[in-house]
Amino acid sequence: MADLGPLLWPKTVALVGAAEDPDILRGRILNVMRQHDFSGELFPVSRSRDTVQGLKAYASVADCPAPVELAVLIIPADAVADELQRCAAAGVKAALVLASGFAEEPGGAGDGMQARIREIAAGHGITVMGPNSEGFANLAMKLCATFSPTMETEGEPLVPEWHAEGSGRHIAVVAQSGGVGFSFFDRGRPKALPFSHIVTTGNEACLESLDVVDHLIDDESTGVILMFMEDVKSADKFRPTAEKALRAGKPLIIAKIGRTEAGARAAMSHTAAMAGTYSAYEAIFRRFGVIPGTDTEQMVDLAQGFSVYADRLPAGKRVGVFTASGGGGGWMADACAEAGLSVPELDAETRARIDPHLPAYGTSQNPVDGTAQSIRQKGYAAMCEMIAGSGEVDGVIAVTSARNPIGWQRERDQLMRVGRETEKPILLWAYTLPHPGVQELVSRAGLPLFTDMRNAAGTLAAMADYRAFRENFLKPAEMRPPTDAADRAAATAVLDAAGPVVPEYQARAALAAYGIGEEPNALATTAEEAVVTASLTDRAVAMKVQSPDILHKTEAGAVALGLRGGNAVAEAFERIVAQARAHAPKAAIDGVLVQPMAAGGVEVIIGVNRDEKFGLMLMLGRGGIHMETVDDVVFSPLPVDKAEARSMIARLRGAKLLDGQRGAAPADKAALAETMVRLSAFATDHVERIEEIDLNPIRVHADGVSVLDALIIQRRNK
Repeated sequence: MADLGPLLWPKTVALVGAAEDPDILRGRILNVMRQHDFSGELFPVSRSRDTVQGLKAYASVADCPAPVELAVLIIPADAVADELQRCAAAGVKAALVLASGFAEEPGGAGDGMQARIREIAAGHGITVMGPNSEGFANLAMKLCATFSPTMETEGEPLVPEWHAEGSGRHIAVVAQSGGVGFSFFDRGRPKALPFSHIVTTGNEACLESLDVVDHLIDDESTGVILMFMEDVKSADKFRPTAEKALRAGKPLIIAKIGRTEAGARAAMSHTAAMAGTYSAYEAIFRRFGVIPGTDTEQMVDLAQGFSVYADRLPAGKRVGVFTASGGGGGWMADACAEAGLSVPELDAETRARIDPHLPAYGTSQNPVDGTAQSIRQKGYAAMCEMIAGSGEVDGVIAVTSARNPIGWQRERDQLMRVGRETEKPILLWAYTLPHPGVQELVSRAGLPLFTDMRNAAGTLAAMADYRAFRENFLKPAEMRPPTDAADRAAATAVLDAAGPVVPEYQARAALAAYGIGEEPNALATTAEEAVVTASLTDRAVAMKVQSPDILHKTEAGAVALGLRGGNAVAEAFERIVAQARAHAPKAAIDGVLVQPMAAGGVEVIIGVNRDEKFGLMLMLGRGGIHMETVDDVVFSPLPVDKAEARSMIARLRGAKLLDGQRGAAPADKAALAETMVRLSAFATDHVERIEEIDLNPIRVHADGVSVLDALIIQRRNK
């Protein structure tokens, strides 16, 4: 792991390419850096000037009067490699490359120049961020190594003074896109939010955004991390970094572009990134409690809630709503329901405490409509505190106009006490634009103020979900015991004997060692063998051609169902083989699988596929004829334990089908979850050789499951 100390916490910084004119990027970055009282030393480096913007300039990094820890390079792309060499010779430990014109531009010499940066960094042990970065800001050091105009704060403090002494609650931003990265800070400033770092990584030729996140998790002042992600360069870094953040209780809120074809194209063109399959990102995010970001305002609002209530997250999703506007309270109640929160009626004891402060036309049910009268007489702080005292709620949202600073100043002391002492989170939603004085007051009191009601409700829901997820994650996993060595060896032997495409009869043999698909079946190579096999059961049989060259047996007309009697079975055998040969004349036909027909039930598909970024994923979806017509599929990275299997089942939109419909008995979800866990174990034990597994359909009965078809595809480099 690269040492990010000299990059993000340098004591000496050289700006290579510094210019006098603040209207060009090379001058603007120096102007931005000089606006803030950087606690270290800053050395402009210029070959043409002795002074730059009033500071003594130096002809080279080597000429600077003190050893340089960080060199910021804002010079033409084709000059970067040579300058990095000179920096290495001068003992520079880290470099920030702001120049563009590298791999983000298709064609030309950009790829080669970017590769050269990697070579120099690796060869000399320099920590390099960029190229094509917009820089970073370490707000604790007041170091703003960026040309972003958002950091031209006109004398205002970077962090509001009432946040300066806080720890573990500041917001860090890590973004591959420079403009978007600094936009989070810009959107957060009117809310008086405390930021610790804004870091933009650009093309990530050397240092990756996940390296920065890993570093910031260890930063004591950072409590929540916003990420804008175009791509994960090294997928093997995501799991340990996300798990580290989850264990530390520092939420990751990530916006991942590339959910659509157009978004994927944008990711590729912007930073030479290849956007991975978004369903895989969703699955890996869910596994580690990553909170999905949808837009800048929503992410800033989420960060606001987590920053304020880092150690007081709601224990559940029941919310009390307080309002002076009946319409506003009802609107917020609807928003809460849409966010998955409940708005229960308050208990009698709490209502008895509230009612004396309400006029006759008010109500304490929930939402609590206190009207303007209760606001004047008791104030928001006291009313919210009474509601928070109810055992029926886990948090409170107050609906306010936030326009009149006089009324808020009148209850300043109470707001400060309630904001800091109330164990349950209290959020404020302003249906008008808040007065700046009110915004400052509630920020000082530690009461997050929202101007979007959906964001307010969504933030409370996200905080409750995160707490529940983290508490569950920290519990011991319900992993299946390791597979017996003999069973694992038996499955491996079958896979060794098969080719890249493993037909059903061989796939069943391999999976049976893990207790999957153990239904009676036999491969018949002649009609006579098929008749004998069928006679061993009193049920009708299904017959399917077995060939590594025919993956879709039904389309080939090589399947027959519901067969009874020797003549029917023999005739079906000849017909299946003939139709298979007609469909694929060159196909190798191993025979026909004969198996008893399964009982009725709900059909699902369980599968495993290999994502190019994150490896093997377990898939669960509606199966059989519904598979391609109904988009109802969920994914999870391997391994999958019973709790995760149950969660996947619950996330299916058609999950209610498993609960029994129109008098039918409920399907055996426990057996389905067990099969999912067993398949996860099989794939995990053979992770290097599995490309894809399809169990489609699986029929879930009232008692147990039946695997109706199975296919395994092995990696060709097994």
